[in-house]
Amino acid sequence: MQANTLPDLKAQLITLIRTAIASALPDLAEITIDLDRPKQAAHGDYACNVAMQAAKALRKNPREVAAQLLNALPASPILAKAEIAGAGFINFFLSPAAKQQVVKNILTEGKRYGRVDLGKGEKILLEFVSSNPTGPLHVAHGRAAAFGASLANVLETAGYHVHREYYVNDAGRQMDILTLSTWLRYLELFHVPFSYPANCYQGDYVITMAEQIKLAHNDRFLDVDGPFIEGPDPETDPEGYLDAMIANAKKRLGDNYAYIHQHALVEQVGDMRNDLQEFGVHYDCWFSEQSLYDNGLLQHALDALDKGGYTYRQDGALWFRSSQFGDEKDRVLQRENGLYTYFAPDIAYHLNKFERGFDWVIDIWGPDHHGYIPRVRASVEALGRDPSRFMVVISQLVKLYRDGELVKLSTRSGNYVTLRDLRTEVGNDAARFFYVLRKSDQHLDFDLDLAKSKTNENPVYYIQYAHARICSVHEQWGGEAEMLSDADLSGLTSSYEMALMQALIDFPQAIANAAKDHAPHVVAYYLKDLAGYLHSYYNAEQFLVPDEKLKLARLALITATRQVIANGLALLGVSSPEKM
Repeated sequence: MQANTLPDLKAQLITLIRTAIASALPDLAEITIDLDRPKQAAHGDYACNVAMQAAKALRKNPREVAAQLLNALPASPILAKAEIAGAGFINFFLSPAAKQQVVKNILTEGKRYGRVDLGKGEKILLEFVSSNPTGPLHVAHGRAAAFGASLANVLETAGYHVHREYYVNDAGRQMDILTLSTWLRYLELFHVPFSYPANCYQGDYVITMAEQIKLAHNDRFLDVDGPFIEGPDPETDPEGYLDAMIANAKKRLGDNYAYIHQHALVEQVGDMRNDLQEFGVHYDCWFSEQSLYDNGLLQHALDALDKGGYTYRQDGALWFRSSQFGDEKDRVLQRENGLYTYFAPDIAYHLNKFERGFDWVIDIWGPDHHGYIPRVRASVEALGRDPSRFMVVISQLVKLYRDGELVKLSTRSGNYVTLRDLRTEVGNDAARFFYVLRKSDQHLDFDLDLAKSKTNENPVYYIQYAHARICSVHEQWGGEAEMLSDADLSGLTSSYEMALMQALIDFPQAIANAAKDHAPHVVAYYLKDLAGYLHSYYNAEQFLVPDEKLKLARLALITATRQVIANGLALLGVSSPEKM
């Protein structure tokens, strides 16, 4: 993979420091050299605490050690100067020529600029969203979608091979509830008298599916006796009553139950797929939970656990000895009635992920699954896989505000804002960007009014406006961008230009940091800062100046900036408009 500017400059700088250590401190054992970006430009471009580390090991004064290192530091065209600061830090100032080189690199690499080889081609299976196919995606699912898609892009740019996957829960109780809900709404269309349970799905989409079935099949699924059952009291045991209704529906409908189940599944998976595609979120695979049963993968996983001695029978149920692997207690895999728990197919699914040859398995789960992590990790270890290669990233809840008031969300009741509603109101760009403005494990307050505003306070508008401003300068200039690759950049020496070039140098490191921490928000904040440098430069300097050499140099710089803004926004699934 082609080297990028920042790691190359840092590598060169670290080599210089190691050369100084070998010369001035030959008795010093191997030491880690970290270079950090100071918060203030006056403190240099990079700061290093190596002298303080060495002083501790050698029992010397840190500033004296720093002076020894500076005296032994080889001259280099990438360094303007280096100086001692504070208790023994060494601050390094890059030369203008070193910073100017980044402009050439960006214009040459184009869309590839920012790539790093952190992953070295390792394969990641990234599973995200995986909402039950029981209704439209809502705004909380949207956060997992935006975060997962952006993280996948970042990881690929950092040198990993990423496989994006959606796990379709098409074999569980929630699908049975949706099937029952659809059938009951179908019966209502024929005026069959009964009370629709409050814990069935309430959304209008259920009525729509019932109408579709009636239109296609008329009274084929009509039960004139109604859906009434003998079972638990719906007031004292609503969930038990619901389970009894499901069993009743399966008995009365027979083979027709599978048709209604399949119709509801196809409709809802199709709706989610379209919604996500319109949101710019794409998957390599939609993995069916039912396939784990149909293809023997569930039994394969249970046999593997049994062979390892990690299952046992108690009170007629099959248990997994998950407490042997750090879980708080053992877990039931198969109940005494023969039905499998949710956990059993999850074990099979994660084993299958590793058996498909992935080096890393990363799941993005909602906050209600936090306690589920130890048991899945226990199963991974019990099945002979490295548990450190299984990672879970929690996507916290979203609080949606409109006109300063909290919009309440509830799935089964039907009173919620869908992802499609949100996208329609604020647009894909604002939705994608706002969703990744916070770390995934932090609660997100989504301000609809801010997302729709065309002001500098709206970060996505602020960044896109920087891109559009550069396009406007290009339009006024009327030249071809290709001619800028040979521009003489030696005139780029102002404080605005030096700050902007340093920001461009920082882009690959932002990618690396975002990949290492699974934190796309790092890219979002980087872009906001970069846009700030561009706007300051735009307001302070003229680009289309009479001096041809300086004009082309400044055009080259802002063109490189435009490329980096576009590269960064693309990682987040956000467009780069040429006019605003």
